[in-house]
Amino acid sequence: MTEVDARATVGQAAGRGQVVAWGLWDWGSSAFNAVILTFVFSVYLTDKVGDDLPGGISASAWLGWALGIAGLIVAVTAPISGQRFDATAKRKRSLAVLTALTILAMALMFFVHDDYHDLWIGLVLLGIGSAFFELANVPYNAMLRQVSTPATVGRVSGFGWAMGYFGGILLLLICYFGFISGDGDSRGLLGVPTDDGLNIRLVAMLAAVWFAAFSLPVLFAVPELPSTGADPGAAKAGFFGSYRVLWRDLRELWSVDRRTVRFLVASAIFRDGLAGVFTFGAVLAVRVYGIADSDVLLFGIAANVVAALGAIVAGRFDDRVGPKIVIVASLAAMLVCGLALVIVSGPLMFWIFGLLLTVFVGPAQASARSFLTRLAPPGREGQMFGLYTTTGRAVSFLAPSLFGLFVWIFDADRAGIAGLLVVLALGLAALLMVPGPDRAPQPERIPSGE
Repeated sequence: MTEVDARATVGQAAGRGQVVAWGLWDWGSSAFNAVILTFVFSVYLTDKVGDDLPGGISASAWLGWALGIAGLIVAVTAPISGQRFDATAKRKRSLAVLTALTILAMALMFFVHDDYHDLWIGLVLLGIGSAFFELANVPYNAMLRQVSTPATVGRVSGFGWAMGYFGGILLLLICYFGFISGDGDSRGLLGVPTDDGLNIRLVAMLAAVWFAAFSLPVLFAVPELPSTGADPGAAKAGFFGSYRVLWRDLRELWSVDRRTVRFLVASAIFRDGLAGVFTFGAVLAVRVYGIADSDVLLFGIAANVVAALGAIVAGRFDDRVGPKIVIVASLAAMLVCGLALVIVSGPLMFWIFGLLLTVFVGPAQASARSFLTRLAPPGREGQMFGLYTTTGRAVSFLAPSLFGLFVWIFDADRAGIAGLLVVLALGLAALLMVPGPDRAPQPERIPSGE
């Protein structure tokens, strides 16, 4: 295979149609995050399938352990997976295979009946799907440099995040009104029977079809990564040899440009804080601010909308002033809004300051991705985003632990907000010590050609 200069891969697929195709994968992948992992299938496993599980261990505990094992597998394999995707010039093929395996796991969830004997197959499928989904994000994020130029990487990253938010919102609404809403033996506008969990099992199948449909455009529109030789020896290294190559590359990276390593650490911290905002937001809304249970979904939809709009708007600032300024401003604004939430009370104040806080989540997430894209050596983006995933996993205990610690110390759920703010503040402090990427050139217009 003829090798090309790794720099030639930058912006090789930056046509408008290719950018949209890339963003549609994010739109489709929200089916796993929103429907399967967060709001519907995981709740079905713990509240229905495993509600009469015998023994002293709850279904929720088994769910946590299953996802924990999946996370450990991802943390160990993500860096060398991304490294091999790049070195063997199989980035798109890897995205296709990992996406297909995730979709297969989702489709098989249809066979998880409302019977505690099926809990184990449900947990295995959820764990496998979670691992494949996170690994699929490695080559997907690495493609960002292919579908953007140095002048447009910020707005393209923001567009992708926004597509994910909007796709999740739309699918959740379809699932809720079509299959879940209402009472009795039949649910939703479609009147789907609830017997044996049929309505939820059909939701899992719908989510699989949704992901499959919207994952196809990027596989046709964006070309495969050409062989670049940017990481000598990586293509021929075996499983354990890949770790030796990874260690060599990390030592080289530390000696040449330490800011990449420092950014990986800083971003892992503040990204965990961002995740904590959504993880504990619903709990706080009900228990602290008196939001009605029926209104939590409405707040979740509104929060995702404003986060998506924030990501789109901030993407343009990212390209003009650089991603570091966007992230710093977003984290600082979140700290201010979070402090206000510690003080205020009542549903109205939560709606105001809660939405103000979440509007900055999207920009921080999108600009973190563009920050690393700008720093990654050309041809080694997969390896860098594999490390991005691993470092995120390594500190994923911070937000939940500090949230619980502050609640325990002060004997008040409201105090958990302060725990999340500590994580965000630590991430901000670590980021301030990381030099930003070189100033982005003035934005170019995204080409209209394919």
